[in-house]
Amino acid sequence: MSYDVVAFYRFVPLAGLEALREQLLAFCRKAGLRGTILIAPEGINGTVAGPSAGTLALVESLDGICGLLKGEVKHSSAATWPFARMKVRIRPEIITMRAPEADPTRRAGQYVSAREWNDLVSDPDVLLIDTRNRYETKVGTFEGAVDPRIDSFTEFKDYVETALDPARHRKVAMFCTGGIRCEKASSFMLAQGFETVYHLKGGILKYLEEVEPDASRWNGECYVFDERVAVGHGLAPGSWTACFACGQPLSGDETQADSFEAGVSCPHCIDRLTDERARDLRARHLQMTEAKRDASG
Repeated sequence: MSYDVVAFYRFVPLAGLEALREQLLAFCRKAGLRGTILIAPEGINGTVAGPSAGTLALVESLDGICGLLKGEVKHSSAATWPFARMKVRIRPEIITMRAPEADPTRRAGQYVSAREWNDLVSDPDVLLIDTRNRYETKVGTFEGAVDPRIDSFTEFKDYVETALDPARHRKVAMFCTGGIRCEKASSFMLAQGFETVYHLKGGILKYLEEVEPDASRWNGECYVFDERVAVGHGLAPGSWTACFACGQPLSGDETQADSFEAGVSCPHCIDRLTDERARDLRARHLQMTEAKRDASG
């Protein structure tokens, strides 16, 4: 059996968040869905998996509530459950930036479709920026993209203020996993006086879905925030795994390192591993392994 995975977001003013949270949680549980949905005064953002009938019903319901289909909706698949449970949470922002001037419900950059993206970023006058965190960019990025080397999206503001200049960088193109971060980043940059700001509609996931590998400017795979860890062209499951202890994505070479122990440690966290922590993680890993074996019969 495979599961439909639907990722979506829309910047749209929302009110009555507590009632909406209860409504969405009940709907998703009844439809047999798992994942996470965030709602905030600025909109909705989520990734949910389950039977295709359930995910389609959810999208239809959200379109009635907040016009979701005017935002971004992307479908992919997973061979096993990518999420353990269903959560609907209220947040101050659907993507945290802590910059009130960044309000995509009022102003955002220019969308560029996946099919038009290659032509845009081939322009030498366009500065191409990856708005994701450094643990994501290590898995893959676009050819020629600038990596701000940030550890959280809130740090993107500092990068813009210290490394970019509206007078010099007149054309800027940005991208992220599904489109939400670069859309909000575009709103922030316009507020800072940048002249022309583009962002990839649907993000990397839409690009990998629509653009054939032989025409692609993408190098590597795309990190995703579920148990698949990464996907490639056609949104096929990728080759990366993740460290259970620290969450860092791991290449095949990193899983062969002496410091790697499944469920316990990797080269990124071995220096912080205490004996007590290692003992607890080994016990947890054993429990999870036995639970999966029992579930598979």
